[in-house]
Amino acid sequence: MAYVSPPWRGSEQRFDVNLSILFTELPLLERPAAAAAAGFTAVELWWPWTDTPTPPRAALDDLRAALEDAGTRLVGLNFYAGLLPGPDRGALSVPGEESERFRANVEVAAEFAAATGCTALNALYGNRVPGVDPAVQDALALENLVPAARAAHDAGALLLIEALNRPESPDYPLVSAASAVEVADRVNAATGLGNAAFLLDLYHLSMNGADLAEVIDRYADRTGHVQIADNPGRGAPGTGTLPLEELTGRLRKAGYDGWIGLEYKPGDRPSAESFGWLTR
Repeated sequence: MAYVSPPWRGSEQRFDVNLSILFTELPLLERPAAAAAAGFTAVELWWPWTDTPTPPRAALDDLRAALEDAGTRLVGLNFYAGLLPGPDRGALSVPGEESERFRANVEVAAEFAAATGCTALNALYGNRVPGVDPAVQDALALENLVPAARAAHDAGALLLIEALNRPESPDYPLVSAASAVEVADRVNAATGLGNAAFLLDLYHLSMNGADLAEVIDRYADRTGHVQIADNPGRGAPGTGTLPLEELTGRLRKAGYDGWIGLEYKPGDRPSAESFGWLTR
């Protein structure tokens, strides 16, 4: 967890750093050590190799070694999701080559999670495709999510389903907590494993105008991972208007005891200088 003294008035909070949005001024293999130097022992990542769902074994081994050498635990990892950051928002519901790439990635990502002790694998749903019946995409999504959930289960991990925000992701169909939880329910019903859970991102839900307190009260027990950024701007807590300390405290009181991922933009400064809010 982040080393803070005292920690943001919430000593029970466990923060991890998303190395796909913070410390991106550094090469990938240098980011775990930078996070450790900033006081963090846990990190998360979007799928780092956007050009391939099946990177060379050496690339996987190098990343695992960088995590181990830094003393940082990987607590969250995306399955292959296309170009992210970029125009894509996942691959698993996109007919053709992209969903095939997702399927090729499932065992690779699950094996990496098992090797690093990662207990949460995020499966971004994918954008709606013009001219394709949404029902066809939803059927394809379930077809791909079932083996992903089984692979995650075998690796000791949850399968996460995330809601994004409509202003920034207008073609992404899951833009409410209810819609993401509904997909997780369908996966759990199909597998019987019960390891599909909601990824609750307070920034995305706030961009959709959701009542965040209501979402927390209703879905805390279905939440497998939490991510935060302030709004407007997707910056560090305190740069916008969201009562993030109050909201994360509400999550804890509702029973959520997992990691809280810092998935915010550092602004026009080095990432290491963006954590002052933790000690204020």
